Amino acid sequence: MMNKGLSMHTRVLGKHGPRVSALGLGCMGMSEFYGVRDDAESVATIDLALERGVTLLDTADMYGPFTNEALIGRAIRGRRDAVFLATKFGILRDASDPKKRGVSGRPEYVRASCDASLKRLGVEHIDLYYQHRVDPQVPIEETVGAMAELVAAGKVRYLGLSEASAQTLERATRVHPIAALQSEFSLWSRDQEENGVLAACRRLGVALVAYSPLGRGFLTGALTKPDDLPQDDVRRNHPRFQGANFTRNLQLVEQVRSLAGAKGCTPAQLALAWVLAQGEDIVPIPGTKHRDRLEENLGALEVRLSAAELQSLAEVFPPGAPAGTRYPAAGMATVNR
Repeated sequence: MMNKGLSMHTRVLGKHGPRVSALGLGCMGMSEFYGVRDDAESVATIDLALERGVTLLDTADMYGPFTNEALIGRAIRGRRDAVFLATKFGILRDASDPKKRGVSGRPEYVRASCDASLKRLGVEHIDLYYQHRVDPQVPIEETVGAMAELVAAGKVRYLGLSEASAQTLERATRVHPIAALQSEFSLWSRDQEENGVLAACRRLGVALVAYSPLGRGFLTGALTKPDDLPQDDVRRNHPRFQGANFTRNLQLVEQVRSLAGAKGCTPAQLALAWVLAQGEDIVPIPGTKHRDRLEENLGALEVRLSAAELQSLAEVFPPGAPAGTRYPAAGMATVNR
């Protein structure tokens, strides 16, 4: 089911944006949140991704914090031209309290964050620079205005937002073209269909970059109980992975597993194929730090779903089907609405 080269599997970011691989690689878990890190395996995974034709690598300054960008920078050294590099600013981390979070979209913070990311990544420019979360205290026009200055200075090529509302996206595009909106989107996170964000993206010519397209691993079918997660795994704090919610959501995933078996692919491949089938303007970025999982994910590019199969999946996972919110209350509070 795998192609050695994926050069034919590409999509365009935005109305006039760049062409990137149809599947990107989310790099967050290589440094934090999902159990023990293994830099050697992570670099090997990036190596394999580039070999297979994956061009879009996704990171952020807050992953680690700050160490994920440095890891990506080391991994791509000497082959910068093969990579479309996306990173983010805007979520504040406190070294003395790893769980504490803040948000900033102040222009001076935007400029300082970009310079720091460029240094950690070891590159002269960032291909796609996202505001990680919208700052409710700073007008989006001011933040995007500062981001636009980075484009003019040659430090950034394209601009993006993350978890922004349709209204915020509309306002941002009046200041500068937005190539991509990165938001959670998958079989079990279909909010963007319901809240007008996907429609706004299409009206404005903005690509939707879908993070967590495998439901943070739940849709792979690999998790059967909460204790399958490492003790330090952040998902233990997420409502969908807890107690009765886990049990309810596992029943949904079992139906996906059954449909995948009938299709002759894995649950992960079926879930990714569903996201890919929602439109050529959607680019999923499943995260992994393991080569075998990367190989499995790329296999989704060869899975073609019929209208009947798409309907069956939609019936299993209609909007609002999963039990529990996708983040704890503090995380949901940072989602722009």
